[in-house]
Amino acid sequence: MTSAATSAPFTPFSGPFAIGTLSAPGETRFPSLVTPEGRALDLRTALNEPALTTLTLLERWDEELPRLHTLAGDPTRDWRPLAEMTVHAPVEPRQIFQSGANYRQHVIDLAVAHRAPDAPGTVEEARAQVAAVMDKRAADDLPYVFIGLPTTISGPYDDVVLPAWAEKPDWELEVAAVISRPAYRVTVDKALEYVAGYTIANDLTDRATVFRRDMPPIGTDWLRSKNAPGFTPLGPWIVPAGSIADPSDLQVTLKLNGENMQDESTKDMIFGVARLVSYISQTARLLPGDLVLTGSPAGNGIHWGRLLRDGDVMDGSVTGLGAQRTRCVAEEAG
Repeated sequence: MTSAATSAPFTPFSGPFAIGTLSAPGETRFPSLVTPEGRALDLRTALNEPALTTLTLLERWDEELPRLHTLAGDPTRDWRPLAEMTVHAPVEPRQIFQSGANYRQHVIDLAVAHRAPDAPGTVEEARAQVAAVMDKRAADDLPYVFIGLPTTISGPYDDVVLPAWAEKPDWELEVAAVISRPAYRVTVDKALEYVAGYTIANDLTDRATVFRRDMPPIGTDWLRSKNAPGFTPLGPWIVPAGSIADPSDLQVTLKLNGENMQDESTKDMIFGVARLVSYISQTARLLPGDLVLTGSPAGNGIHWGRLLRDGDVMDGSVTGLGAQRTRCVAEEAG
């Protein structure tokens, strides 16, 4: 992936610091403490651990968090201008859990977009029927979660390569929770204790391959539709959970070539972060650095009738988490 990180505008975030993964010309990537003023501190040096990575930092998150707060307020450290750095995805997760159909209006819009031309009833009746299904899901407490591949992760300013086979590539900006310690069968009221912080993910989807055409009863094909290399631009930062007052009250905004496409509050989520983390942990063991993608709000390309194409630029932002910018590049034939 090519990166335009050095020319991307820096967008401040909530709180005194965030965690990123950076590199400078001729240097290897390193975990960094970043301040809202645009300064960066190499945590390998600051914590005297040459082999430190963002993942190993997250494995000791509860222990290191007080030290990170101290470092953020220490002007004597070797701070470097963030403008001199390349910004990479903030963490390389071992597991990615993705919530589907988790925004009420988004699900209603998708159902209408995929509605057969000869379907009975009016569009308004179809919306009402889907809304009733969403209400039942919420009442029955049944989130919908599937699994993604870590190889989809790319940087927040990297180019996104649109595969030649992807007929309807679409954007899905969302909030991602980053896990801080192993979580297995945790309760809803304890679930947020396992979240280190939050970041931004654009969970791209090829709408043409979501549903299996050869055998409809199989249902969805998430491998093909969501797991192309680089299909999950992540970051730029992990903002500590303590700096985000309420993850269920954040504005998720995506602009395509400068035009607002998604602009919705996480208040529209059917299941919040705590419920998703708890639900996943009843089956799987969440590990430090894992991502829990919370679903995408209304305003996707399939709703607008405008899918991604070569040269498009996506600007995604979430309240308090900063912003990412990615350019779409068509895969070269060959």
